[in-house]
Amino acid sequence: MALTPDLSQHAIFITGAGRGLGRSMALKLARCGAAIGVVDIDAAACAAVAVEITAAGGRATALPADVSSRAALMAAAAQFAAQHGRIDAVINNAMLLRYEPLEAITEEVLDRMTGVGINGSVWGAQALLAHYDPKRGATLINMASPVAGRGFPNTAAYSLVKGAIVTFTKVLAAELGPKGIRVNALSPGSVPTPGALGLNDPAEYERRSRTIPMRRLGHEDDNAEACAFLLSPEASFINGEILNVDGGISAAG
Repeated sequence: MALTPDLSQHAIFITGAGRGLGRSMALKLARCGAAIGVVDIDAAACAAVAVEITAAGGRATALPADVSSRAALMAAAAQFAAQHGRIDAVINNAMLLRYEPLEAITEEVLDRMTGVGINGSVWGAQALLAHYDPKRGATLINMASPVAGRGFPNTAAYSLVKGAIVTFTKVLAAELGPKGIRVNALSPGSVPTPGALGLNDPAEYERRSRTIPMRRLGHEDDNAEACAFLLSPEASFINGEILNVDGGISAAG
């Protein structure tokens, strides 16, 4: 049975929510009753997810923004907070997914990947700090990856970002915990999202599935269910954790 905590009193701001894992988290948390701030650089995708949520009876606001821009992200957060009186959770999900050999990485690509993945996560955390209610507390969820702890060829830039996110999560858990803000990260394994499918062919996913102890690929809903758990009252004393949602690939080494 799927976990369906009551999040009807929560206003949750999700970056990169126009597709893939971000969209699945937005839909899941909306079904739990939360008001969702759908943030994405793709305005059309952003609007489509908000419409999908509201058509199903949920609450959502489309907030198109480039998360690498502090001004743009803080403006979107301020708009969402004005609607709901506060922000109860931020999910820093936005990321530019790209794999390539070290020698192929350009300054433009590296700046964009770190701008979205690292800078955007910092701005998201600042947005939560600016708009949370200290009497209620809040939750920050970052998105890590198994690549942060293992050596996968052709993922230098991506692994750089995700490794930084792991450290960032632990630092903020210690720094913001006394303020009533829990900080954790989800670490999804191989999930054939629309973005990932553009980088890997079916044969590669078949190969990956054989290396995962559970002998299957991840599904977007696996991550969304774990996200709902971290936002639930049952996780109220979990802080500074990197929750692997990867079928055991991290444990297997």
